[in-house]
Amino acid sequence: MEDFRRIYLRLCKEGGVEPQEGVVAQLQESRSAQGSRLDLSGLSLSADTCSVLAKAFHKDTVFTEVSLSDCMLSEEGFYFIAQYLCVLRLCFYCSQGNNLRSSGAEVLGQFLAQNKTLHRLVLEWNALGVWDEAFSLFCSGLASNCVLTQLDLRNNQINHHGASELALALKRNSTLEVLDLRWNNIGLLGGRSMLEALQNNKSIVQLEMAGNNIPSDTLKALEQATGHNSDRRSTLRESRSRTQVLSKEIQTLKEEKGRQFLSLMETIDRQRDEMGRSSRSTSIQIGQLQEALNERKSAVNSLTAKLQMTEAALALSEQKNQNMGELLSRLKAEKEEQREQHSKERKKEHEDAVLRQGKLLRDIQNLTETNGQLKNNVEEMERRCKSQQQLIFELKQELTTSTAELKLRLAQAEDRLESEKRRSKQALDDMDSLRQKEVEHINRHLEESERALQDRIFKLEGQRIQLEEELSKAKAAFVSERAQAEEELGRVRAQVRLEEQEHVSSLEEKLRSVRSSLQEVQLHCSQQKQTISELQAKNSQQSIEMDGLRRRIEELQQELCRKDQEKVAEVSRVRVELQEQIGHLQAERTAQGALKEKINALERELKVLNSNHRETLLDKESEMSSMLEKLRLKEAEIHRMREDEANRASYLQSAVLSYIHGSPLGHHSSPQK
Repeated sequence: MEDFRRIYLRLCKEGGVEPQEGVVAQLQESRSAQGSRLDLSGLSLSADTCSVLAKAFHKDTVFTEVSLSDCMLSEEGFYFIAQYLCVLRLCFYCSQGNNLRSSGAEVLGQFLAQNKTLHRLVLEWNALGVWDEAFSLFCSGLASNCVLTQLDLRNNQINHHGASELALALKRNSTLEVLDLRWNNIGLLGGRSMLEALQNNKSIVQLEMAGNNIPSDTLKALEQATGHNSDRRSTLRESRSRTQVLSKEIQTLKEEKGRQFLSLMETIDRQRDEMGRSSRSTSIQIGQLQEALNERKSAVNSLTAKLQMTEAALALSEQKNQNMGELLSRLKAEKEEQREQHSKERKKEHEDAVLRQGKLLRDIQNLTETNGQLKNNVEEMERRCKSQQQLIFELKQELTTSTAELKLRLAQAEDRLESEKRRSKQALDDMDSLRQKEVEHINRHLEESERALQDRIFKLEGQRIQLEEELSKAKAAFVSERAQAEEELGRVRAQVRLEEQEHVSSLEEKLRSVRSSLQEVQLHCSQQKQTISELQAKNSQQSIEMDGLRRRIEELQQELCRKDQEKVAEVSRVRVELQEQIGHLQAERTAQGALKEKINALERELKVLNSNHRETLLDKESEMSSMLEKLRLKEAEIHRMREDEANRASYLQSAVLSYIHGSPLGHHSSPQK
């Protein structure tokens, strides 16, 4: 406030205007009170003082309430102040008893059109309604104003033309609530125009019309219209308050619902985390089971490899035994029965091995069936989890993929076992075929050697027969020649002796050759005897080897029994481990069932909360609809009352017109200050 006082004094000094003592005192009081109100009521302000105050208002806009009542303002002085009123952020302005006229009304109209902060304006005891054009400008400014709520126009000489202009302004204005028009010259026509304006205006709740020569029924109609507006305002306020309360309640319900939903989501997240942890633990356990199964498969594969090696060794030993048996069967017919018994025993042993292998396969099938049952159980658990909660779908996909991989691996292992079995069978068949081929080759070789020996013997016998035939022929020739010689003995004795000598020598040579051939045959027979003795020695050695092989076969059978026992123990241990894993899976299944039950309970609670929320919303909506129905009924009643009042006003108007036409007009005067 001290700053405004200094500004005022400085501007007075600069403008050569003598500062008024009353104004300086009021400014001092305002500074000491430290308020935003400037009260210059009762001070006679000159035009120069008004111009200085206007300039000071322009430099310092600290005041929000200004009172210039009874200051005897001139047209020029008020014009100076009104130019700078728009700069101030006024909430209250009083210009009572300043005899404002046309220029003041125009300036006030401009001020109302531009101001956005003024709520109360007091213009009592002026002359704004004397000039109709100036007052119409004031009314146009009032129509365009959107913040003014209280207007005091008492004793402003407003006639029915000014009232009609004011009524037009009220039709456009929607913020003015209190209007004081007492002690003017409005009359019947002005009252009717005001009544017509109130038919459209819904904001006026207090209208003072006393001392305006208005009939009582029109005043009552105006009071009823303002009463309707006040009732409507009160109902609107109540409805707004109720809607605010309802909106607050709905907001609180929404917040509670949001908190409940957040808590529910937190619980669901926690349960989801728990399910994730449990699924991870189950996946880890499944991985461990897979590793154990892989270990078991590797052990089974090693055992199958050992079995294949033993079967190969057995096949080789069988081949050797069969080869030796065939050789012995060809060389020794007595040992055929023993070989047959030995082959029967081998067949029995092979059948026992096949039975054991079948048992092992059945055990493996049982294990695969148990594994399949476990997989089926896991799949059922996954399907249930899918049907009950879609949020753990990815974990179930991982379980299904893991089970599918297990199935594929088991199928691959079974295919490998079957392929290895087929390979082993094919190898056995190939070994048997090779063994048979070698036996047939040896048999063919022996048969060919026997045929060669028989052919050679046959040839030697033919040579012997030929020699005997030649001897017989020679004897016959000798006899014939001897007879001829005896007949011709005398004649050719010398020649015969020579021929006989030559023939004897030739025969001797032939005998020598036969003897040499016989010696050669004897040597060949001795060689054959040596080969037979060698074969017998080899046969004895092979029998010794057969005994060693038999002992080896017995040792291998013992090893097979021991391996079978180890395999049975391993299978029993695997069964126990699988049963333990099945127990763990069942425990996890029960835990998952408990979690599912919790989730179902939470879903049921959520459904109950949703139903309760819907019921509360429906109740609130029903209350809102009932309130709207009440408002509609009130508005209908107000409209009906307006229509009644309009009918009554028309009746009164017709009556008054008839009365006026029937009687002389009278003039009434209002009290002036």
